[in-house]
Amino acid sequence: MSSIKPSYVRHLDLKGGRIEMTHGAGGLASAQLIEEIFARHFTNDWLDEGHDGAVLPPMKRPIAVSCDAHVISPLFFPGGDIGRLAVCGTVNDVAMCGAKPLYIAASFILEEGFALSDLNKIVESMAKSAKESHVAIVTGDTKVVEKGHSDGIYISTTGIGEKITDFPISGKNARPGDVILISGSMGDHGTAILSKRENMSFLTEIESDTAPLNDLIEKVLSAVPDIHVLRDPTRGGLAATLNEIAHQSGVGIFLNEESIPVKPSVAAACEFLGLDPLFVANEGKVIVICNPNDAQKVLRIMKVHPHGRDAAIIGEVTQENAGFVEMKTLLGGRRSVDWLNGEQLPRIC
Repeated sequence: MSSIKPSYVRHLDLKGGRIEMTHGAGGLASAQLIEEIFARHFTNDWLDEGHDGAVLPPMKRPIAVSCDAHVISPLFFPGGDIGRLAVCGTVNDVAMCGAKPLYIAASFILEEGFALSDLNKIVESMAKSAKESHVAIVTGDTKVVEKGHSDGIYISTTGIGEKITDFPISGKNARPGDVILISGSMGDHGTAILSKRENMSFLTEIESDTAPLNDLIEKVLSAVPDIHVLRDPTRGGLAATLNEIAHQSGVGIFLNEESIPVKPSVAAACEFLGLDPLFVANEGKVIVICNPNDAQKVLRIMKVHPHGRDAAIIGEVTQENAGFVEMKTLLGGRRSVDWLNGEQLPRIC
């Protein structure tokens, strides 16, 4: 990427400046924006070449690819921001394929008038999250739209990784008798977003669980390569994700409500807001479905990892009621856990 340092060029005002239409016009202002914000934070061998794309080294194993778009409101929330969410969400989607995430491509839609200081914070957060995840942001694009045509910033990402295991991990591979595990508490992200959006305060601040799960998943797969299903319960939460798996695999799923971890603060907030934590989004949790003989080993591995300390076995896969999810309630009854009907929390990721 060529440097622009003639004496007559002013640096971007990262404290008080704002995005202008000229920042998307492909001229000097565009070059300044790329160099002084994006290239400065994302620097690596591939990006620093300054090409329209990235030429990556060959891989020896099958390649996993995932794409995602991020339109969250608000952009900054307890436990993260849209930049961290974009990186962690993409890393996690690749990891759920049983792959090691390596590279990310990112596109930015910026609204005229968006604060350069906020853009700088978001890009810096992405760079830190990429470093934490051991991935490189290798190429990208920036567009500017007129004021009122966006919501400040949208980020679209594509993740590329290399398969760790030869086993075909898939939502289609849940089998009767399999055990279902979750890596931690449910509903943290969606509850944190809503409390921030509605300016609600509870006794303790609820933080999003946004985090990269690739290291945790790699450790699990190193010990148990033939995990049947990996999924992150994001939009629609645990309930929607398990319904999708039950439908794809043609099996029933039976949960034990008492075993499902939910933080007291999240449970209280959801009760106050009329939400069910099982339907609320998470951004740093993984569902693992495996052979019952491997369940305790997987649980031990998860519990010693920083992102799996509250891991638990929460249910099993059954032959009965194929395509449906049911749950033993705290009162000892049995109820259906259906698909999410409507949209509890819009714009959460």
